[in-house]
Amino acid sequence: MPKQQGDGAVLVIGLGRFGSAFASTLDELGREVLALEKDPDLVQRWSHRFRIIEADATNADALEQVGAKDFTVAVVGVGTALESSVLVTANLVDIGMQQIWAKAISRSHGRILRRIGAHHVVYPEFDAGARVAHMVSGKMLDYIEMEDGFSIIKMHPPRDVQGFAISESRVRERFGVTIIGVKSPGHPFEYTKPSTHIGPEDIIIVSGDSELLEAFANR
Repeated sequence: MPKQQGDGAVLVIGLGRFGSAFASTLDELGREVLALEKDPDLVQRWSHRFRIIEADATNADALEQVGAKDFTVAVVGVGTALESSVLVTANLVDIGMQQIWAKAISRSHGRILRRIGAHHVVYPEFDAGARVAHMVSGKMLDYIEMEDGFSIIKMHPPRDVQGFAISESRVRERFGVTIIGVKSPGHPFEYTKPSTHIGPEDIIIVSGDSELLEAFANR
């Protein structure tokens, strides 16, 4: 059985593209992973990477047998089968899982997962598409949308902030966004201070409302 989860172990349910990528990344980061997958072919494929148990997590008894209660964090990678996704999430809620991250394939699917108790809902396909669209349509180098309209972007600085310190460009007052970090060529990333100078070759990290960020990036 897994150790009690002060040790950071994560239960990953479903080893499709999302679940397997998630579990593999956690494994590479040195996190303990237990994966549950009902497809024997997928179990065989990933058994050399991390600990896997062939089990159907839509069955509450199966979750009990594998010691799911010993985990505090679970990731539901089941997404394409709506009924299975909902059942697995509901079973995790019933056992008192402290953090449930669940994959959704649509906004309506996500709303259902949240209503039954998922703490975090992710939309891998939608988020990837939105991220690329923002990068293609503007000057952004990278784009991460958080929740409630808040985003973080990586970009080259607009001309009207180049050559000025943060306190001089007054980006927050003028545009409603915040430059939180800067990477200058040949120098490590640094968090900004009022005295931080922004050069034309720098890469800046900016946070704020998604629409305001879009306007700032497209100046």
